[in-house]
Amino acid sequence: MAGGEDGSSAAAAAAMPLLRRHREGCPGCRLEEANKASVGVPYLNFFYIWVVCLTAALPIQSLFPYLYFMIRDLKVAKEEQDIGFYAGFVGATYFLGRTISAVPWGMFADKYGRKPCIVISIVSVVVFNTLFGLSTSYWMAIVTRGLLGLLCGILGPIKAYASEVCRKEHQALGISLVTSSRAIALVIGPAIGGFLAQPAQKYPNLFSEESIFGRFPYFLPCFVISLLAAGSCIACIWLPETLHFHNDDKVEAIDEVEAQTGDSILEAGKVKESRGESTKNLLKNWQLMSAVMLYCIFSLHDTAYLEIFSLWAVSSRKFRGLSLTSQDVGTVLAISGFGVLVYQLAIYPFLAKYFGPIKPFRPAAVLSILLLASYPFMANLHGLELTILINIASLLKNMFAATITIACNILQNTAVTQEQRGVANGISVTLMSMFKAVAPAAAGILFSWAQKHLSGLFLPGDQILFLMLNMVSVIGLVLTFKPFFSLPNATRRS
Repeated sequence: MAGGEDGSSAAAAAAMPLLRRHREGCPGCRLEEANKASVGVPYLNFFYIWVVCLTAALPIQSLFPYLYFMIRDLKVAKEEQDIGFYAGFVGATYFLGRTISAVPWGMFADKYGRKPCIVISIVSVVVFNTLFGLSTSYWMAIVTRGLLGLLCGILGPIKAYASEVCRKEHQALGISLVTSSRAIALVIGPAIGGFLAQPAQKYPNLFSEESIFGRFPYFLPCFVISLLAAGSCIACIWLPETLHFHNDDKVEAIDEVEAQTGDSILEAGKVKESRGESTKNLLKNWQLMSAVMLYCIFSLHDTAYLEIFSLWAVSSRKFRGLSLTSQDVGTVLAISGFGVLVYQLAIYPFLAKYFGPIKPFRPAAVLSILLLASYPFMANLHGLELTILINIASLLKNMFAATITIACNILQNTAVTQEQRGVANGISVTLMSMFKAVAPAAAGILFSWAQKHLSGLFLPGDQILFLMLNMVSVIGLVLTFKPFFSLPNATRRS
């Protein structure tokens, strides 16, 4: 027995020099060595991730303050109550395009690297977001949004990238940066959309009706976002590649030794198994799929909420709306976005440190349900009272959503190994995008129905609207319990 132990020790000692041998010219090995040498947070790499995620999220978040008015000006809705119906499909086409392309983008990122995928995605934002602002018909708006979703395949690979570009102890921070960039997009995006849409009407001294911004009233916010995306394309030059490009048997043998003498035997088993594991096998990974389904359900809820909130806030008081302007909606969403950013950077890390990233999941879902139930009653408020309460409610709602999203992302990425994360996140984005594609269309249809049925039912239409939205959260909350939910081994101590 002792001899066996000595033999094992000798074998491990003999293998140690191999562990330091990395493929020369392999960007993944180079980055791995840099991370081993530095125990600090890779602030510069995280900054690049943050900038890229921000510009990719802006076309989504900037749309909501002016979508209602854009559909009205395109004259596709015959009645005011039908605007929500058509608005829902404009939001849905982006996510439909992303549904189709998410897994191919994940496979592309796993084969050719994360960086090329990121660059192509940002270029597509520059092109198709600009064309969307120049839309002269409802169908042009639909097509350009669909192409933007189809070619912007950044969401899955960037989450894998954020967990790979740093040491393990910084992975939660890296993934939270992806969601915090969306929080910044919730600040900048609605502000850009709310204050820059229809500039000839809002700022007649700066923009004339005959200028391009007068003839295309929703081009200016899209143009500004495209300029920011072009700037982030330049930042992509300094993005390090995280993927390992190992093709020969020698490096495969080194990888096997690394796997066997790494942090844990469980991780080694995962690495070895992943060599021959296909996308079909990933679909059988219930730890992954249960986390993905939770992510999908809450993503459907969040997207439907944004659609309904924006339409409800600008709709007339006679339809139990708030009669806010696009600037008002942009301000509310921007304030809540800034609050979520502060929460994710200053408060959430302490929650994750003391409670883990998973434990706050269910309380956030419960509090979100209770908060949303109060929304219909805000239509009875006016003036300063309404302004204060709607801002507080929006801020809290987005904080709860951010807590849930970060937990779902951590669960997904800890359920698979690095070699699988591109495809795993591609699967996640595909399914999530299917739910998000359904969400705006269903929310728009439900919103139009609610406005036409304000009375005569067991509840007013606006209360049924938010009740149906809450039912999605209730389903998600129920599915966080066994037997459906399976917690990954790496997070069970949390």
